[in-house]
Amino acid sequence: MRKISILGSTGSIGRSTLAVVDAFPDELSVVGLAAGANLELLVEQMERYRPELVSVRSAEDAARLRGRTKGVEIVHGPEGASDVATLGSADAVIAAIVGAAGIPPVYAALRAGKRVGIANKEVLVAAGDVMTRTAAEFGGEILPVDSEHNAVHQALRCGDHTEIQRIILTASGGPFLRRDPSTFGDISIEDALNHPTWRMGSKISIDSATMMNKGLEVIEAHHLFAMPAERIDILIHPQSIVHSMVEYVDGSIVAQLSTTDMKFPIQYALLYPARVTAPFARLDLARIRSLEFLPVDSERFPAVELAYAACSEGGSMPAVLNAANEIAVERFLAGELPFTGIVEVVSRVLDLHAGRTRPIQSVEDALHWDAWARNEARGIGVAIER
Repeated sequence: MRKISILGSTGSIGRSTLAVVDAFPDELSVVGLAAGANLELLVEQMERYRPELVSVRSAEDAARLRGRTKGVEIVHGPEGASDVATLGSADAVIAAIVGAAGIPPVYAALRAGKRVGIANKEVLVAAGDVMTRTAAEFGGEILPVDSEHNAVHQALRCGDHTEIQRIILTASGGPFLRRDPSTFGDISIEDALNHPTWRMGSKISIDSATMMNKGLEVIEAHHLFAMPAERIDILIHPQSIVHSMVEYVDGSIVAQLSTTDMKFPIQYALLYPARVTAPFARLDLARIRSLEFLPVDSERFPAVELAYAACSEGGSMPAVLNAANEIAVERFLAGELPFTGIVEVVSRVLDLHAGRTRPIQSVEDALHWDAWARNEARGIGVAIER
């Protein structure tokens, strides 16, 4: 029986993780939960899964929950999330807390030697060097839950690292793959949230529309697989069936395919290296009939080039890219920026950071540059409002 803690249990990844637990009651159980504001759903999860430890955002929320479920200890705040991540009985941690708040508990889990299934991009984009070094030093393990990186992880089981020619990340292209770029300034919030194949939260949906999510995934892949940016490519694949590929030096390309359901990569991360028969919907290739692959149009998706440049620069630049993008997306969703303003804000923050890039040697370094970039992005946004 593998015991797990879930950071972000009431979000979409957290709920999918619990669906995987339900599917494998003999292999998985829940011992820790950390959640945000959705206390009603959290109470339901507590009553159903009976974890040992639960963390919420505030002392006030903790007081509301105490006594609701017998035998459950309630903690709160950043320290509480780290307590859940390092819980002694937990064998594995699913990390799905959005934003920079997810960095400290993942670091704590890796220092405690845990297996961590990472679903939030910020951890590796902002602090990848710290996380991979910490995992190696303390015996922790990082497994990707992102469908693309999870696919690469699976494809890499077919060969040695020295045999890799390149990693190929696939991208759906989002809702604007075939829209005239000259009309991008007129894109509404509703338009940008209308993803053609995945149902996701607002932030990741906007990142998919700009394709910044794919640029961030290049940085993640660089850290996860010790691969330079120039050997990580992106192909647009609108059907979202091939989740990513690895090309080997002999010309063989190994791809991972499945339905568009996050339960597949979550199951893989939790049960790895075993493969266990799952009750989830299977892929019917005969019904799909064809798979399409297209190059990335940099005019349509300039965010991708920004991310490649940040990855090549390294140091604090990826952390700045990620934080500036979070604020720009937040401002777009608040109606304060046009769609095209998202990438412009990020680009201008990166320009401000040019020449002052520093190594990320600690969690504190990552959080410092994250906060700096957020502050700069808030100020720049005013100048390009509609």
